[in-house]
Order: sequence, then C-alpha cells, then structure tokens
Amino acid sequence: MTALRPAQSPSFSPAPADPPAAWLRLAVALAIAIAGSVGLWVVVLVLPAVEVDFGVSRGAASFPYTTATLGFAFGNLVIGRIADRTGIAPVLAGGAVLVGLGFAGSAASPSIAMLAAAQFVAGLGTAAGFGPLMAHVSLWFERRRGLAVGIVACGNYISGMIWSAPLTRLLEAEGWRAVCLTLAVAVPAAVLPLTLAMRRRPPAAVAARATVAAERRTAAAAMAPRLLVALLVVAGFACCMAMAMPQVHIVALCVGLGYGPAVGAEMLALMLAGGTVSRLVFGALSDRLGGVRTVLLGSSLQGLALILYLPSDGLTSLYVVSLVFGLSQGGIVPAYAVIVREYLPAEGAGARVGLVIMATILGMAAGGWMSGWIYDLTGSYRLAFVNGIAWNALNLAIALALFLRSRGPRRPARAPGPAPARAAAGGAGAA
Repeated sequence: MTALRPAQSPSFSPAPADPPAAWLRLAVALAIAIAGSVGLWVVVLVLPAVEVDFGVSRGAASFPYTTATLGFAFGNLVIGRIADRTGIAPVLAGGAVLVGLGFAGSAASPSIAMLAAAQFVAGLGTAAGFGPLMAHVSLWFERRRGLAVGIVACGNYISGMIWSAPLTRLLEAEGWRAVCLTLAVAVPAAVLPLTLAMRRRPPAAVAARATVAAERRTAAAAMAPRLLVALLVVAGFACCMAMAMPQVHIVALCVGLGYGPAVGAEMLALMLAGGTVSRLVFGALSDRLGGVRTVLLGSSLQGLALILYLPSDGLTSLYVVSLVFGLSQGGIVPAYAVIVREYLPAEGAGARVGLVIMATILGMAAGGWMSGWIYDLTGSYRLAFVNGIAWNALNLAIALALFLRSRGPRRPARAPGPAPARAAAGGAGAA
C-alpha cells in the first residue's frame, strides 16, 4: 500500500468544538473502563498467594498474568474489528459476561494451568473496555481527541487505584479465590447497565473531516500506512516489555525485600495514580504536540525512571521511584492510539488501534513472564530492570525515527474544512 494522497481541498479551519454529547459519552466510557478493567490487576495482587497455594516457582505463578494479558491482547484486536461493524455497545456487554465467567472459573481452579486458562477468558472480556473503547471515543472528538483518549485510558489505572486496597484486605481475610469470586459478580453487575448508554453511533461528519486530515499528514510524512502501523506495533511491544517489570512485579519485589504485600499494593496504587495523572497530562499535550512527539517524550522519561530503580531498595526510595515511574510512562500507550487517528482514516479505526494496543499488551505479557524468569535464574530483579531498560531503548529509537520522519503540522488539533464527497462517504461507513 502506498502513502495516502493529500485531500484536494487546500483550506484548513479550526476544528469545531466537541459537542456536549461527546463529553457525556466520554463520562460513561470512563465509568465502564474503571469497572471493567479491575481484573487486569488482580493477578498482580494475588501472585505471591498463588505461588504459595500451588507450590510453584515465581515464573510459574506469573503465568496466569501472561495468559490474562494474552487474552487481553487478542481481545483488543478481535473485539476492535467486531466493534467497527456492530458498534461498541454489544461488544462491551459481551466482554462483561466473559469477565464474569473467567473469574468464576479462576475461583474454582484446581491447578495453575486451569487458573491460567480462566484468566485468558477474563482478559479477553476485559479488552472490550480498553482499545476498542478508546477507538470509539476518538471518533466523537476533534479538538480534544488526545485528551479524550487519555481519559478513557485512565480508567485502567483508576481501576487499579480504587480496587487495590479493598481487594488486598479481602485477599488477606478470605484468600485469593474469594477475590476472584467477588469480581465474577461485581464486574458484569456494574458494566452491563452502562452499555445501554453506548448504543448511538459516532457522528459521520467527524469521521469524514478526520479522514481528510489523516491523508494530509501521511502524505506529508511520505510514509505508507502499513509501514507506520508496523513501526507502531514494534514500538508498542518494546515499550511495554520495559513497562512490565515494575507494574507486574512491584508487589513480589516488596515481599522479597521483607516489606510485605500490603506495602507492595500501596506502591502499585501510587504508581497507578502517577500513571493516571500522566495519561491526562500527556493526552492534553498530544492535542498540542501530536502523538509522535508525545511518545518520544514519554519513552525518554520511562527510561530514566527504570534507571532510577536500580539503586533503590529502601522503602522511601521505592515509593518515590514508583511515583516517578507512574508519572513517566502512563501516557505512552494512549499516544499510540492518537497517532493512528492522526495519520490513518477513521474507517477501520477499531481494527488498527486494536492491533497496536495488542502489541503493547503482548509486550506486557512477555515482559511480565521474562522478569519472573530472570528472577528465578538470578535470584534478583536487578537484571530484570536492565532488560527493561534495553527494550525501552529500542522503543525510544523507533519513536525518534518517527519524529524525524513525520514532522507534520505542530498543532494536529486543526482539522480541514468541508470534506470532499469521497472522504465523507468513507467516514459515514466508519461511523
């Protein structure tokens, strides 16, 4: 596929203000993301308990997290494609049911293998509230698209922040199976009613104008769409290989240092709080700087934060570095979705965003497992952090290459004027 041709209309006008309906849709989407994403953090919290219960190694105990993220990755791709055809409401409802089934199966698992299989199902359902939901919301916004995508992505982190403490108390009082059984009921009960407010399709005019703007940027960068997506896939995988070490193993790290799981849960919540702030700030920045510059900035800061973990093993320093890490890395993944929407047509946004998000999640899955494997091999997380730093360097190199190749308009929030008939037809199909 060759690079898209620039639109025929030479005039540009400021993007129209995003309507109240878009902001209302965003509020409901955020609530769904918060309720539906809690399952991703449960395996992190219960990892030490699962290790003891089944009598397995740290690497084996990390395997259910890997299968959960594999299901989450696969779901972002497949559910994103389905959402392009059916709309977002049916896939959100189906996802909530899958989460309930997955956690019910987790609570009854007699082995680590069965737990891993059940977590794959839960991860598959959880995916509906991440990449596909970000793509859907992006189709409603023009002027504040980056901020809107960042807010939806915050749901993932806010969920971990809200649920970490109560689930840890339940874990300590009743065990990890009680935690899974609670989520099997709570997630569908919270998400299913909210899906009723998500049945309306995005405005066709927004999609049409965005498609014309995307054609202009891609032509200016002289970059084929497939090449751009391929680079984003590799960059997303690499950045999340690096991101996985602190996020997946912070509780286990604290247990190993003698601080206990409750302290690890607090550090995880602090990390997620920083990530939430980061996603909001970076989302607003991406509306001014563009997605490529935002990824470059976030990747640079994430690498610095990973380096700071190496000399840190004291309680205070770990709290501080965990906050710094959260503030550094939270906005990277949503910026990939912004890049897709800036440079590619609105039609098929769910599939493209889903593919890139899938790559980031596969990076988290592989990085989570690899960090546990390195710990089993060396008895320390030090080399696991070094491994993360190396993967982050690859992501940083790709981000820099994209920056040098795609020096387009500085303010991507500016959209073209009336779209040609060809673009308008395509946008209507996407909506």
